[in-house]
Order: sequence, then structure tokens, then C-alpha cells
Amino acid sequence: MKIENIKTLGELKKSGYSSKSIKDELRDNLIIKIKNKETTFEGGVHGYENTVIPELERAILSRHNINLLGLRGQAKTRLARLMLNLLDEYIPFVSGSEINDDPLQPISRFAVELIKEQGDNTPISWLHRRDRFAEKLATPDVTVADIIGDVDPIKAANLKLSYADDRVIHYGMIPRANRCIFVINELPDLQARIQVALFNILQEGDIQIRGFKLRLPLDIQFLFTANPEDYTNRGSIVTPLKDRIGSQILTHYPEDIETARRITEQESNLVEGQKSAVKVPDFAKDLLEQIVFEARESEYIDAKSGVSARLSITAFENLLSTAERRALICGDDSTTVRLSDFSGIIPAITGKVELVYEGEQEGAAVVAYNLIGEAVKSLFEEFFPKISKLQKQDEESPYDDIVSWFFNEKDGFELLDDLKNKEYTNLLDAISPLDDLLGEYQPNLKPEDAYFMKEFVLWALVEFKLLSKQRFSEGTQFRDPYGSFISGI
Repeated sequence: MKIENIKTLGELKKSGYSSKSIKDELRDNLIIKIKNKETTFEGGVHGYENTVIPELERAILSRHNINLLGLRGQAKTRLARLMLNLLDEYIPFVSGSEINDDPLQPISRFAVELIKEQGDNTPISWLHRRDRFAEKLATPDVTVADIIGDVDPIKAANLKLSYADDRVIHYGMIPRANRCIFVINELPDLQARIQVALFNILQEGDIQIRGFKLRLPLDIQFLFTANPEDYTNRGSIVTPLKDRIGSQILTHYPEDIETARRITEQESNLVEGQKSAVKVPDFAKDLLEQIVFEARESEYIDAKSGVSARLSITAFENLLSTAERRALICGDDSTTVRLSDFSGIIPAITGKVELVYEGEQEGAAVVAYNLIGEAVKSLFEEFFPKISKLQKQDEESPYDDIVSWFFNEKDGFELLDDLKNKEYTNLLDAISPLDDLLGEYQPNLKPEDAYFMKEFVLWALVEFKLLSKQRFSEGTQFRDPYGSFISGI
């Protein structure tokens, strides 16, 4: 007989079921997973295997309430939700109970009186672990009544009870989350007087509502999330509350491009048509992630505010949409992402970063274009020889032939944004020194990725001042930076 088919208190006692607190439940199931060498937090959290997750496991083994402290877009809420997998699949509760009373250890007046009246015939229901998660975003308008409870005058009138009777209480979110995981997001945004109301719940396990002296030993696993920026900009966690939170765990952004790519590809909301119609070279994915890494180091972007992982996700979606739109305009059934398509990710960047004063002076779009250029510059030397800032006059460079080609191209070289695939490849094929460069330094490059790499070389030579680039409404023009002066054009 499945345990969830048990319908009365008497049957539950006969089954040998024993109660345990939610913290013990999490601890026991975590121990089993660790012993069985199972992944503790399955569900798409990457890059935390050796940092955040071991700390989270230690906090669970210690039966602590937890505060996840980190900048935006660091999977704090996702980690909290993944803790559901460490709960038992079902737990029993007294049917009709507002606060999920344990049939073997009831705490509410309703459950105590029902069991006293019906004994072993008391009806019980079963709560699945997916329903044992409650979440509240801390905002300045949150009240004590919202999260803890208040006197309900309508209930008092309907039941003909005085306000001195505890049956007139309407429970808030926290009591209703008894025996559940309760998450308060952005804790510093919660007003200090509301934070104070949490003291007793965290330490003594009871609640205080109006003038009632209630002793409700609530059984809750608390998880808080906070952004360090909030401590100065909008509020703070009051010291006694911090003292009652067992473990504070610092989250972080992906530390390498490979991890960042896995997150982006996993989270991107793409339709199948886009995936099949638009090919994205692996190197283009690396470049996109490098742009985000550059943003986190940029002097124009507020580092304390952080650069969310959502930037790379939305930028990737925009990148594919840019290439898809171009293919639709040109009538191509399929296409490959081009470096010029990266101009389409500018709205994703400008909407996700907080600029410092110098960045505001430059302008959000200019900063975004500069980030693309810096990313190109950073990755270039992983594939091709280094370009020295100070080069001897007669010293030969692997890029001399390419620069000479542009020197002889007096009218410049234009790459329009909406070129058909064939027109695009023919234009790049015309720059024969690019084939020689790729043949020597990237001989194993896939043929379908070669054109992205060719355009990448042109952008890199611009960043290293060997070529010049000018953006116009329909595309980009590349030319020799000094040829126009010599020829008088």
C-alpha cells in the first residue's frame, strides 16, 4: 500500500510513520545523496560545483537557515527551488488545516480540537514536495499582516467570536508555509520593522500577532536572498536578524567561458525554426560570452551593480534573431551568424548594464560597441600571432599582406548587413590574404566557420589600429587607416 493512500490518523500510526522536522528531512535526504554519489542540485546550475554547492550542503547538514548573497543573475532563487528535490515526496497533514499540521504533532487549535474529537478517525491528506515551496519578494509595501498574520474582522463576525478568541486570526504567508521551504527574495528591501517581526520565528519558532500570546512552533526552512548593492542603496539586513541566520553563502558569476556558454545555451528561449535555420559557430558563442566578461571589467559599467547572466542569454537570442531576420529579408532558407550580426545585440546590452558617470557621458550604445571591440581584441591572440603596439619599421608581420590589400582598395571595402549568403562569401573570398592567414594559423577550421573567422580578423585589425572601420546605416566599411591621407581621398 502506498503511503499516500492512507486516509486516517489511525492508519498512519499503524503504518509506522514517524514525524521529522523539515531541516532533518533535508539533512537525511542529502546524506543519502552524498553516500550514493548522486548530484545534489540537479537542474541547470553550473559553475558552483566546487564553491557554492559544497557550502550549501554544509549549511543543510548543519540545519541552518541560509542567506544567499550575490549580485543579480547568479541563480540564487534557482538554488532555493532546487532544494525541493531534497524533501520527501509526500508528507501527511491534518485535512483542512491552514498551516499543514503534522497529524502526529499538531500545533494549531483547529487540528488539536479535531484530533481530540475524532481520534484515530481524523482525516489526513498528503502534501507533495512541489507544493512545499513558498516565495515572497521583499518590497517596501510588505506588511506584518502579509507575512505573519492579523485579526480578521469578517471571520470574527461570521463565527460570532470576540477579538480575544484566537480563532479570528488570519494566518499570513509564513504560518501557511509551515513544514515548507520559505524564500524571501531581496531581504534588504524588507522594512526594518518587518525584519524585526522575523526574530522570534527564526530563533524561538513562535509567532506574535496583535495581542495574542500564540505559541506556534513553526517548522520552516528559511532561505533568504540578498544583493550586496542593496546594503547601501536601498536598505540593509538588521544586525539581530543577520545573527539569527545560520549560514551566509556568497554566489558568483561563471568563472570561465565554457561554463557561461552552458548556462546561455540552456536558458535561451529559442524556437526550433531558429535553431534549424541559423547556425552559430562555436567561436561566435565564445565571443558573445567574452563580451559579458568585458562588461564586468569595464570602467564604464558599475561593477557593484553587477552584469547579470541574463545579458548573455538575451544577447544570444537577439543574435540569432538578427541572423534570422537577415535570412528572411534575403530569401535564404538558412544562414550562419556573422560578426556584423553582433550589432543586433546592442539593445540586450544597453538594457542590462548600469553605467557610471563616465559611461553615461559616452552613451550606452557607444559603450556596448566598445565592449564588442574589446571582446574581439581579447580573443584574437588565442588564435593568431600577437600584434605589437611598437613594431619596427622594417619588421615583417603576418598581417602585412592584408593591410596592403586594403591600401590598394582605394574606395574601401563595404560589408552590408543584409547581404545574401553568396554575396557575403564572395566579398570575403576576394580578400585572398585572409585565406593565407587562416590556412597557416587555423588549418583545422571548419569550412562553414571560416567566413566568421575572416570577418573576425578584419574587426581585430581595426582594434589594433592596422585598419579603420566606419559604421553606416546599412553596414560597415573597412579601409586602410592611412591610405586616404596619402592618396588625398
